[in-house]
Amino acid sequence: MEVKTSLLDNMIGVGDMVLLEPLSEDSFIENLRNRFDHNEIYTYIGSVVISMNPYRSLPIFNPDKVEEYRNRNFYELSPHIYALADEAYRSLRDQDKDQCILITGESGAGKTEASKLVMSYVAAVCGKGQEVNKVKEQLLQSNPVLEAFGNAKTVRNDNSSRFGKYMDIEFDFKGDPLGGVISNYLLEKSRVVKQPRGERNFHVFYQLLSGASDDTLKKLKLDRDFSKYNYLSLDSAAVNGLDDAANFRTVKNAMQIVGFMEDEVQSVLELVAAVLKLGNIEFKPESRCNGTDESRIKDKNDLKEMCELLGIEQSVLERAFSYRTVEAKLEKVSTTLNVAQAYYARDALAKNLYSRLFSWLVTRINESIKVTRHKVMGVLDIYGFEIFEENSFEQFIINYCNEKLQQIFIELTLREEQEEYIREGIEWTNIEYFNNAIICDLIENHQSGILAMLDEECLRPGTVTDETFLDKLNTICAEHQHFESRLSKNSKYITDHSLPHTCFRIQHYAGKVLYRAEGFVDKNNDLLYRDLSQAMYKANHSLIKQLFPEGNPAKVNLKRPPTAGFQFKASVGTLMRNLQTKNPNYIRCIKPNDKKASHIFTDSLVCHQVRYLGLMENVRVRRAGYAFRQAYEPCLERYKMLCKRTWPHWSGPAREGVEVLMADLKVPAEEFSYGRSKIFIRNPRSLFFLEERRRQCLQNLATLIQKIYRGWKCRTHFLLLKKSQIVVSAWYRRYAQQKKYKKIKSATTVVQSYTRGWQARKLLRELKYQKRCKEAVTTIAAFWHGTQVRREYRKFFRANAGKKIYDFTIQRIMQKYFLGLKSTLPSMSPIDKSWPARPYLFLDGVHTELRTVFHHWRVSQLCLCPSPIFNSSVKYYLTVSQPFRGDYLEISKNPKYQKLNSAMEEKVLLADVVNKINRANGKGTARIFLLTKNSVVLADQKTGQVKASVPLPDLTSVSVSTQSDGFFGSASAIKGDFLLSSEHLIEIITKLHRTGATAADSEQLNIDISDEFLVQFKHDKVCVKFIQGAPKNGNSVSCKRKNNRLLEVSVPTTA
Repeated sequence: MEVKTSLLDNMIGVGDMVLLEPLSEDSFIENLRNRFDHNEIYTYIGSVVISMNPYRSLPIFNPDKVEEYRNRNFYELSPHIYALADEAYRSLRDQDKDQCILITGESGAGKTEASKLVMSYVAAVCGKGQEVNKVKEQLLQSNPVLEAFGNAKTVRNDNSSRFGKYMDIEFDFKGDPLGGVISNYLLEKSRVVKQPRGERNFHVFYQLLSGASDDTLKKLKLDRDFSKYNYLSLDSAAVNGLDDAANFRTVKNAMQIVGFMEDEVQSVLELVAAVLKLGNIEFKPESRCNGTDESRIKDKNDLKEMCELLGIEQSVLERAFSYRTVEAKLEKVSTTLNVAQAYYARDALAKNLYSRLFSWLVTRINESIKVTRHKVMGVLDIYGFEIFEENSFEQFIINYCNEKLQQIFIELTLREEQEEYIREGIEWTNIEYFNNAIICDLIENHQSGILAMLDEECLRPGTVTDETFLDKLNTICAEHQHFESRLSKNSKYITDHSLPHTCFRIQHYAGKVLYRAEGFVDKNNDLLYRDLSQAMYKANHSLIKQLFPEGNPAKVNLKRPPTAGFQFKASVGTLMRNLQTKNPNYIRCIKPNDKKASHIFTDSLVCHQVRYLGLMENVRVRRAGYAFRQAYEPCLERYKMLCKRTWPHWSGPAREGVEVLMADLKVPAEEFSYGRSKIFIRNPRSLFFLEERRRQCLQNLATLIQKIYRGWKCRTHFLLLKKSQIVVSAWYRRYAQQKKYKKIKSATTVVQSYTRGWQARKLLRELKYQKRCKEAVTTIAAFWHGTQVRREYRKFFRANAGKKIYDFTIQRIMQKYFLGLKSTLPSMSPIDKSWPARPYLFLDGVHTELRTVFHHWRVSQLCLCPSPIFNSSVKYYLTVSQPFRGDYLEISKNPKYQKLNSAMEEKVLLADVVNKINRANGKGTARIFLLTKNSVVLADQKTGQVKASVPLPDLTSVSVSTQSDGFFGSASAIKGDFLLSSEHLIEIITKLHRTGATAADSEQLNIDISDEFLVQFKHDKVCVKFIQGAPKNGNSVSCKRKNNRLLEVSVPTTA
């Protein structure tokens, strides 16, 4: 369940001034100070929000705060501007009531920021979507544009709005923004030509010079140096914390978002540049021949550049600054202008040009955001009541506007109170309050009002001055109780030295204000010479023509244009009628000090603003009836713990619960009334009584909760300790038992080892005893059997003893001889003549025969035989590099050659892989070479298929070279010759020779050793020639066909 707070919870001071007790101006200011010191910048007066400017950022405007105040009751949370914005938005969305939010206060009090916060909150809580987001962005981005052209730095505020703004935001039936309409009031255009010390001109001039690119400034014929422009004050051109260059980029981006075209932006910048150039035009006096004075432009360069920017002929504008044409019916009179009049004309043109440009910007923004009227929420950001040391025409009409706002504020507040009383069924009693309608009538009366008399003076022919205007006021308004003047017929003001002769004083609702009459007539006239209007209309600049439509010669209007006072009075009347149709919501902005510093609260300044804003009057109006009201459900929820019958749950209707509660608390009946949905409490003391009882009850409940919680916590802790003790005990017992078990096990093991050792030793003794017994028995039996054998042998030995001894002796001597000969045989070399000595004479013949046999065997083993192959008998075993193996392929064991082996009918004496040389190209093909007792067989290495079989008798000769090449050729009378190569050449030749020699019906094989021999390939004879050459292909022998009759074998030279 969500826990809701209340306005009355954790209050610092009093959150709603209606509940302030006792109510006085001092207690009012002290409450504001107390809350301001604790960063509580918002305070309520009923539904009115008082906003103190903190002059610093506070963490109370983030998205989390927006969600916190969204869809919450106004008094449910602590005071905040979001609460008012949410209340207004929900009334608009859910109840179809048009709303207006009136934001007033002095310059620097935070009105502009308050309006931004309201708009940003509404933008955050309304619907989402691409089109809705675009509209919200346009509405929000209109602020930077209007601030750049309508705000300026003043001594009180670095971003002071110098115009009044009223924006109507249009919403659809779902509460999503569709667009809006902006109205502007009373732009302070006099600031364009002159600024008080310590203040600046409008922001846009400084932003343009600081943030525009060099190319843009060149096109606008401007320089970045502020000192080159007379309309820009130099003492405060730079402002701390204000980045004009970045703000210029922001303004251009905002204009694009709002919907300005590139050419429109450029046109606006050209007009701003023209105003700067206009201020640099200076005049000098010149006397004519008739004695009259006229003016001439000193330096025409700025005039020329301005005319180029606006597309005006220089001569036309120059004449407009020197002459003035007056038209009356059919008559035209042209007069020259002196220097003072020329400067007046220049400044009037600058002010009109800028003010009309600002009005055009507002109109252009409205074209982008305006839609058909739906639900409307209006936001009014306008000057608060102003009183300076010197107050002029501007302060007069500003204070007039605030009088009207105060009038409508009181009327709407009373009307709202009366409607709520009627709606709730509470008896309405008339409330006494000060009605400022008499002050408004003093100013705006059509016949005797100050504005009417000012207009009458401006339109009257003849000499009109501020003195004549003041005389008229003294004549007509002298008897008015809120008008004071030294020159009036009222004798009580004649000796009032605080009232100068050139001034008059009006007692406004917020206090007396002294106005200086000087400048009232000129500022009200706001006159721009027709010559300048016509000159502007002749410009080729499209925007200029729109700003000066009265300059069109075809539409000359001889009527005098309406005065500034008349225009403002009409605008205020329209505004008041607009506000009358909407439900009002008020934000009163107060600045705590004049130093723009945080944490400083100046009592006198705040008191001054509290009076001017009429806040005390507002509190008194709200407190005239019932000071506090609350719906039954939240009231019962808040105070139900004060009665046993309603605590902790009330099952009946909320109103009955509240009635039971109030009866149980014995609150006097005259202190409250029951409405249809709310309870109304007359005196704040009754509310504070309920709050004090609730606080005490909450303390008791807190104590009870703490007691129960502490008991639960202690029990829980005890149970946890008990459980932990059981676990620790179990683990300890387990550990103790394990330790005891290990001790017993160790002791048992020792006992077992000693027991097993004793048993083993006992068994060993028994076995040793049994063994000794067996050995003794065996020994005895052996001796006994020996005795028996010897006895028998003696009998046998006595019969053939001599012959047996002889045979045994001879047998042993022969055995010894052969064993000794085996170990003393000579080496296998046939030339080794050594032989062991004869041990016994009777072995002489055997000894000689064995020597001959061993020699023959040794020779046969080493194949030592004279042969035609060799030049002489040599040690053959020394001529071969490796022993003869014969079967290199293990043909009988290798399953690959099983089929080939089975095809051989005779024993295979030699099996090897040879290369059969192709006569066509000299390349070799692998073949299996098999030698048996009767034939030579060549077979395919891969398949084992027999390719050729030559009987040994048909093999007539074999040819080899003297080189180490491995080639040999075999001659066959029937099959033809073969040219082969093998790594075992000597073994093949030897075994061919020996096998052929042993064959019964064959002649001895002829061996031809030569480096050049002939080979018969079928019908052709080819000569095979062996040559020595450089090593090629890794020191291998290569065979190459030279021609049809010659094969050349290249043998590498060996070192």
